Amino acid sequence: MPEAAIPPFPLEPVNAAPDSEAARAAFLVEARHYLLDARKRAEMLLSAEGGRACAIALCVAQDRLIAALYDLVTTRLYPNPNPSAGEHLAIVAVGGYGRGTLAPGSDTDVLFLLPVSTPWAENVVEAMLYVLWDLGLKVGHSTRTIDECIRTGREDLTIRTALLESRRIAGEDRIFREFETRFDKEVVAGRAAEFAHAKLAERDERIARAGLSRYLVEPNVKEGKGGQRDLQTLFWIAKFVYRVKSVEGLVEAGVFTRRELRLFERCEEFLWRVRFHMHFVAGRPEERLTFDMQRLVAQRMGYHGRDTLSAVERFMKHYFLVAKEVGDLSAILCADLEMREKKPRAMLDRFMGRLRRRSRALAGTAGFRVENNRLAIESPDVFAKDPVNLIRLFWFADQNRLDLHPATSRAVTLNLRLITETLRANTEANQLFLEILTSRNSPEAVLRLMHETGVLGRFIPEFQRISSMMQFSMYHHYTVDEHTLRCIGLLAKLDSGELGEDHPLSHNLLPNIANRRALYVALFLHDIGKGRREAHEIVGARIARSLCPRLGLSPQETELVAWLVEKHLVMSQTAQGRDISDPRTIQSFAGTVQTLERLRLLLILTVCDIRGVGPGVWNGWKGQLLRALYRETEMVITGDFGGVERSARIEAAIAELHKGLPDWSEAQFRAYARRHNPAYWIKVDLANQLRHARLVEKGMKSGDHFQVDFTTDGFRGVTELVVLAIDHPRLLSILTGACAAAGANIVEAQIFTTNDGFALDTITISRAFTQDADELRRADRVARHIIATLKGEVKLPEIVASRSAQAPVSEAFTVAPDVVIDNELSAKSTVVEVTGLDRPGLLYALTTEIGKQNLNINSARIVTYGEKAVDVFYVTDLTGGKLMQPPRQARLKKELLAVLARPGQVDTTTKSGADAA
Repeated sequence: MPEAAIPPFPLEPVNAAPDSEAARAAFLVEARHYLLDARKRAEMLLSAEGGRACAIALCVAQDRLIAALYDLVTTRLYPNPNPSAGEHLAIVAVGGYGRGTLAPGSDTDVLFLLPVSTPWAENVVEAMLYVLWDLGLKVGHSTRTIDECIRTGREDLTIRTALLESRRIAGEDRIFREFETRFDKEVVAGRAAEFAHAKLAERDERIARAGLSRYLVEPNVKEGKGGQRDLQTLFWIAKFVYRVKSVEGLVEAGVFTRRELRLFERCEEFLWRVRFHMHFVAGRPEERLTFDMQRLVAQRMGYHGRDTLSAVERFMKHYFLVAKEVGDLSAILCADLEMREKKPRAMLDRFMGRLRRRSRALAGTAGFRVENNRLAIESPDVFAKDPVNLIRLFWFADQNRLDLHPATSRAVTLNLRLITETLRANTEANQLFLEILTSRNSPEAVLRLMHETGVLGRFIPEFQRISSMMQFSMYHHYTVDEHTLRCIGLLAKLDSGELGEDHPLSHNLLPNIANRRALYVALFLHDIGKGRREAHEIVGARIARSLCPRLGLSPQETELVAWLVEKHLVMSQTAQGRDISDPRTIQSFAGTVQTLERLRLLLILTVCDIRGVGPGVWNGWKGQLLRALYRETEMVITGDFGGVERSARIEAAIAELHKGLPDWSEAQFRAYARRHNPAYWIKVDLANQLRHARLVEKGMKSGDHFQVDFTTDGFRGVTELVVLAIDHPRLLSILTGACAAAGANIVEAQIFTTNDGFALDTITISRAFTQDADELRRADRVARHIIATLKGEVKLPEIVASRSAQAPVSEAFTVAPDVVIDNELSAKSTVVEVTGLDRPGLLYALTTEIGKQNLNINSARIVTYGEKAVDVFYVTDLTGGKLMQPPRQARLKKELLAVLARPGQVDTTTKSGADAA
């Protein structure tokens, strides 16, 4: 038993003290030792008996300490042998502490309960609090009479919830019993529906703050969706509505089955264990399961790598499965509340709003009805009679735009065993599923319902393998299944015209594609091969060739889906990682795509895939690159490469910029337009063209050819700096070094060189501040540092080396370093692709090393995928030729790999600033 693991509080030294002050001092000494010992015992208990036992043990230790403190204060500090009627006091644990469990870093919430306020009680409370504070405990305290508790409990939801879980620790039992009786009669009775409604609304607000999805890859274990607070909310509602004292009472009340009770206990135990390990590792109440913390907790909890999943990925898959089960338990409670009419419908109805309560048969169906505008089943055996009804249910929900009744969702979950190979081979069932997936209504919402109830993973077993699969990477915001469903939702929005302004090209192409079904199926399957030993796109293509015929796709559609899945990364990689102004890049990509239909489908799939990764991943620059790649490839496929259409698009871009500069003379504008090569007008959007023009204008007017403009984007979490400078071979190295020296982490870089010898480089750095005003001040400091560096006023290598050495290095991630040197990808340059773990100063170190090898960087593509840096440099030697000699290639590769292997070290022999020009 956890209680047996914690010894009684040692009162002997306290009682032996000669006076009250000595007794207080002795108590503090004993209490510090006692708490430290209790924490060690609890941590040992965590391994031996689990999380809940550890939580109970810490609570018991706190109880015994507070009871001993009350005894000290009332017998030695403020004795009162003949108290008046009002001079009584009860020490009551409330909130989470009142529940009888306590985490290592949790607050100790205590209520000092009085019949009436008296000077003696005030002295006792004050003396106890000072001791608790001296011990370093975080005490949430209140001093109230019973009448005040009743009044505030009625008025304030937070206080009502805290008082709901109250437990006497010490003091007068009679006072506490009177409070319990009155609270139950005067606060709880008759307010069940109001309380349930308010707590669920509070839950929604909390989840919105913590992150709406339960599948965030760095979840908040306490406050996030599917976390411990959701379980606590569930029990608070149950305790208030069903008047139960423990979760076991929900079985007697008919809310949970025995199996569901065991599920609740398993979820609670797992979340307790995770939270305790986090608190013990951090030495403080850390609630966010960060990447670094995930690795440590997985190790402490005994997870090991298996097959293709690492230990941390297996741990996080378990976590997300538990989070889903917490959601299932909440849905069960909500269904019972609504059935008993303890909860307003609007809190459950996520899709249709408030509608008049009614029940009717669903026209054209057997076994289904509409209840409260949600789809319900007529009888419990509707699925057993015909298992296809498990798929028909969701098809009807889609066709009629209905949510499922909570009781129906629960019935589906209880009948998942009916989804067998026979049902998976059923022609009608597969046709219905394909129609759900490609629906013009809301395929994401219905697929999500299928996933939450377990049907999707049972019907498509390959999808079950990626369910709750975490991608241990800073780039991915969601689990694989969540990412997939979000991608389907984005495609449906594009299909309906909702995202036309964000993605005009994809929006215009969608009505003209001939293979809409193939596109939806390919997007659904694009990541389904993850978690295997082979590359996921290869595995996914193999799965597509097996699954598509089952779903009813033709052989031609099946091959198209398989091709899209296998090539779904190619367009993004080409647009972001290659120089699309190089004709050979376009020819190579066109050779891969071959047809206009494939090109259209691949563009739309790529847009949905990138945008579905998470907030801030998609941006205008990526959109512009993809559109440029599409247009250039379209011309090659149609045989109009470099023809009138391309020239016309360049002229149109120039004309649009001219309109945006009404204060410029014709001669001034024409002179400016001649500065840029054709690739500039194709790859840069109008907003950035205007920004560049104004920056050049400022430089020409001032006579200062070193200019920096900056802007910040809170949604993307980045700040952009556009640098105008006189071009020279090591300019990129200087810029990246200046950013590193200023403490700015580069996440993207675009390089443009004008025809008259200037560079217009856009450097994108991570934000350091949430407030725009703070971030703009920091951007100004970075900009001034860049200009000082360009003018040779800063000793760059030493500063970068110092900054890099001070930067914290995460041990959570590993990226295999790689350098690929290719002379076929470009007609004029050698392409050097460097892949490795990103770190402050990496780009500077790489560009510096390339300069030391006597190579010029003509263009670069700088991309980061979370912790993974993929930097591509188009280089030539000092004569303008490619790097053809094998010994030089080998030396370059060796030195770049050495840069990737030595974080924080930069060769300080390299010149900087004006000296390097």
